[in-house]
Amino acid sequence: MRIVFAGTPEFAATALRALLAASASHRFEIPLVLSQPDRAGGRGMKISPTPVKALAIENGVAVATPLTFSRKRDPAQAEAAHAALAAARADVLVVAAYGLILPQSVLDVPAGLGDAGCGPLRAINIHASLLPRWRGAAPAARAIEAGDATTGVTIMQMEAGLDTGPMLLAESLEIAPSDTTATLTQRLAELGAQLIVAALDAAINGTLRAVAQPADGVTYAHKLDKREALLDWNEPADVLARRVRAFDPFPVAAAVLGDLNLRIWRARVLAGSGATPGTLVGADRDGVRIACAEGDLLATELQRAGSKRLAAADFVAGIRLPVGARFALPSRA
Repeated sequence: MRIVFAGTPEFAATALRALLAASASHRFEIPLVLSQPDRAGGRGMKISPTPVKALAIENGVAVATPLTFSRKRDPAQAEAAHAALAAARADVLVVAAYGLILPQSVLDVPAGLGDAGCGPLRAINIHASLLPRWRGAAPAARAIEAGDATTGVTIMQMEAGLDTGPMLLAESLEIAPSDTTATLTQRLAELGAQLIVAALDAAINGTLRAVAQPADGVTYAHKLDKREALLDWNEPADVLARRVRAFDPFPVAAAVLGDLNLRIWRARVLAGSGATPGTLVGADRDGVRIACAEGDLLATELQRAGSKRLAAADFVAGIRLPVGARFALPSRA
């Protein structure tokens, strides 16, 4: 089986690693990997390859990093990308958190693995939710933010719509009370890696069966935005505590007290103090306590702008926080 793999972050690299490890025993061949172009990142804004590209290079797999597949947007780039995909003579395209829109002309290129009840299996996606819940870009974060008890991974056949294709394989995963987007995404990545190998095996054996997504229960996991980071103290403390976990590692929950800009990495809920929402109720080695609409939020790991993350005990030892002061609220503009 010839597989072209398309992905970008570590979530996708985990799946590619599993396919590479299974290549000999399962007769998988990966002639080409598609990933996003190198980008600047980190404190030094160093240009680095994506996790998927780095893994492919490490294993001697050819990599293409097209900017687009849209012939309208950039005809030359798109033609080169289409040509590279066609030259790979793939049986199937496996996609995981790639980050580029793939038009139907791309999804139709692979030869296909047979029909699971929804046409030839040419393009398969590893999606980090139990579809149709949390279609879109940030399913793990939105599941935590919403307070979902479980999520999971769906292997789906790709079509032109946003995560609308038939489901081929799915497995649920419990969301732990301590899960952040970072930890949950890693566990979902490991589950996705297992499921994609199982799905390809089932496709080869003719035992894979497609199921249409139900019309009910559709939700969209919109991309996280830095403008969401500032916490709104007029919301309940349990909502804000979930948001703290959902926004780790990006965009990181934020709070502003006068000219002090803070990031909150860890927090828990306390019984309400009765203070006006946004009031700094207390600051000691246990945490920075802030009143909310319902309950109080105790920030237990914090970071000042330009400084490192600190446990509350170390944080309050190095700064004076005026109890009774009010934290800023997000602009309603």
